[in-house]
Amino acid sequence: MNRPVVLTSLFVLLTGLFAGCSSGNTPTQTAPDNQQQPAPAQQATAHPAAEQILHMNAAEPETLDSGMSNDVISGAFIRSLYDGLVRLDKDGKPVHSVASDIQVSEDKKVYTFTLRDSKWSNGDPVTAQDFAFGWMRVLNPKTASGSAYKYYPIKNARAFYEGKAKAEDVGIKVVDDKKLQVTLENPTPYFLTLATFYYPVNQKVVEANPDWAKKPESIVTNGPFKLVNWEHKNKIELAKNEHYWDKDVVKFNEVEFSMIEDTNTELELFNSGELDWAGGPISGLPADAIGPLRDEGKLQTMKRATNYYLLFQTEKPPFTNSKIRKAFAYAINRSDIAENIGQAGQTPLMGFVPLSASLKPDGYFKDNDVETAKQLLAEGMKEMGIAKLPEITYLYNTSDLNKKIAEALQAQWKQALGVDVKLINKELKVMFDDQEQGKYMISRTGWTGDYNDSVNFLELMMEKYSSNNSTFWFSEKYVELVKKAYAEPDEAKRNQYLVEAESILMEEMPITGVYSSVNSWVQNEKVKGITVDPLGYIDFKWGYKEQ
Repeated sequence: MNRPVVLTSLFVLLTGLFAGCSSGNTPTQTAPDNQQQPAPAQQATAHPAAEQILHMNAAEPETLDSGMSNDVISGAFIRSLYDGLVRLDKDGKPVHSVASDIQVSEDKKVYTFTLRDSKWSNGDPVTAQDFAFGWMRVLNPKTASGSAYKYYPIKNARAFYEGKAKAEDVGIKVVDDKKLQVTLENPTPYFLTLATFYYPVNQKVVEANPDWAKKPESIVTNGPFKLVNWEHKNKIELAKNEHYWDKDVVKFNEVEFSMIEDTNTELELFNSGELDWAGGPISGLPADAIGPLRDEGKLQTMKRATNYYLLFQTEKPPFTNSKIRKAFAYAINRSDIAENIGQAGQTPLMGFVPLSASLKPDGYFKDNDVETAKQLLAEGMKEMGIAKLPEITYLYNTSDLNKKIAEALQAQWKQALGVDVKLINKELKVMFDDQEQGKYMISRTGWTGDYNDSVNFLELMMEKYSSNNSTFWFSEKYVELVKKAYAEPDEAKRNQYLVEAESILMEEMPITGVYSSVNSWVQNEKVKGITVDPLGYIDFKWGYKEQ
């Protein structure tokens, strides 16, 4: 799961697609018909300027450990610092990266990856064992990674994570230093897209220093860039990795990230030329500036596989009652929020799965259904035996957009239900911590798909206590339906299971969608080649500044 999007929707849990080799001799993959295959690699073109320094803005990443990253902001840094077997291009298609060749068995369950010669930033060779070690590290429950679910298509990966299988039972086999074989539970058409999030780590470095990913002098990575400076809450500086296997296509010598939370200040710095980019996918624009920037023709937008949604803490009264949760959900005027606050093409979401992957795009209930909301609130309070609600609080993280949405929700709940809601604003990391510890009543978040499929969103709610599900809600029937969808080869039956699962979510309402997100940003017209893919991820590998 990709956690909340930082400024626009914190969970953007936000994802990128593969970007691949562009060194002239793009390898080929043999695969059965209809099997996902890496696309041809893209080439860097045009005439780069002499000074290749990119100035960006982003929130502080939660981590630079590729095995622990589960949010969009950290993910953008991880994508710059690490390289997987495959990478996503600008269209969200997987292309070869560290893998020079990929063979797929006739039953579409066994993938054999051949690695090209490549090195870590410290000069060590990257081996198949580094990939296997990194993946098994994520699946080890002691690591407590929120990304373990991404590996569940691999045979016995879930069972190992749950303590029901041994490490040697997992379908990850090192054939030799340059060959890795992966066996899946079932044919998985989106596996190569998902594999773009499967990164290696340098086993020797990780085992020698538990804090290896926290400082420039200790972190070792294998991607287009390396970390050279990290001043917390101030800036991060990346430099071109001279050991990167595809270094010839990397044109930026440096990528410098400021950490400015105020989106108005960010836009001012862009307008003054101090930043080359402002807004999504890893930051945001002032809500009041979206319309004028759009009208001036400066705004760039792209729909993304991301939902902006609300969490209800289902173990904290009154949200232990599903009717009260539904009352607050039905009372929301999503169209008003999308049109008058979002203003960049967001679409009202009366479900959980964003429209890009939804099997029921019209939703499961009517938007702004005030009368039903009032009725459900009255029934829920009667069932709880209370005549008055306790103080209701809404937790959100710092950003202009989130603040305006919070104020709109506050006003809508007051008008529709007569309920006063107290707004609580905290920094992103603090909000995440509070959510995971259940220290909230209603809160906001978002999720960007690892791949554009309903199951990638619905699987977030399968475990009661996890960083991906801070509502503490659980349903055995729901889990059973998602697991059936995992294994079902018939598309119609699979879709039926997924719709049934989402219907349970909407009936019990531990979460409620607000809108399907878009990326919106402005960029220096001389900046070219940076990819923002349909999932909502950004990649600087092919970026450059024109003369």
